[in-house]
Amino acid sequence: MAAETSSVSPAPRFSLIRQLRESPHAQGLALISPTLIYLLFTLVLPLLLVVVLSFMTRGPYGNIIYRVNLGNYTRLMDTLYLRILGYSLLTAALTTVGTILIGYPLAYYIARTPPRQRSVYLFLILVPFWTNFIIRIYAWIMILRTEGLLNSFLLKIGFIQAPLDILYTPTAVLIGMVYEFLPFMVLPLYTSLEKIEPAQLEAAADLGARPFMAFLRVTLPLSLPGMIAGSILVFIPAMGMFVVPDLMGGAKTILVGNLIRNQFLTARDWPFGAAASMLLLILTLIFTLFYTRRAGFGEELLV
Repeated sequence: MAAETSSVSPAPRFSLIRQLRESPHAQGLALISPTLIYLLFTLVLPLLLVVVLSFMTRGPYGNIIYRVNLGNYTRLMDTLYLRILGYSLLTAALTTVGTILIGYPLAYYIARTPPRQRSVYLFLILVPFWTNFIIRIYAWIMILRTEGLLNSFLLKIGFIQAPLDILYTPTAVLIGMVYEFLPFMVLPLYTSLEKIEPAQLEAAADLGARPFMAFLRVTLPLSLPGMIAGSILVFIPAMGMFVVPDLMGGAKTILVGNLIRNQFLTARDWPFGAAASMLLLILTLIFTLFYTRRAGFGEELLV
């Protein structure tokens, strides 16, 4: 009797293993497990470390004392840091608006060109990514400085009488930010505009709509998903940017990204820097959730 029991009992166990192997869910989990492990060690664990660090206390010599301190977050309510936060939000918003104003006509033109020319134009948009980011910023410094290409050209044609003071100003920071994030707006917009069928615009014209009204009633609403996706891709990294303000703003323009970097590398106040990082993360999550609930991520974010 015992022998019969031992010979029958393994069958359910092997049947369960076979079911797990044949389950699409189990197979999918096995396929993505390397990615999940990678994200666990490179994203989740560092984020948890920052969260824990934001509640710790800074020691007298910049060391970390493992004692809960909520003052790191209440300190962010100081007028100075609120002003930096407000200026960061304003700069990110202006950067987003600037990329829309420049990127929309460009994406519209590319979407309306023949397919062979589109690939060339898209290639030209992506070419700057092949160059180091710092080199591109220094190229803009050479253009905007007092003796740079822009002032030399304007003086030569008589448009100005004295060199413009652009470099190391908020205007220079905005120019650098718009330049850096412009492709992140153009590509999602191009994806949305390219999907608009010419027959839709022809139908609007047949119904008596002039070209401008057809753009407002047909093209613009259909391209809103790409605009929303591009706004998310631009606004979020613009909030944390610190390289452009440092190089093109002459360290006179301080954003939240500069504040975080200074706390970690200069002031050696890691708990306060971590708290500022968490505040930036929360703000970007709120912004993302707000826009995704209004318009959805859409496949434009996959560009």
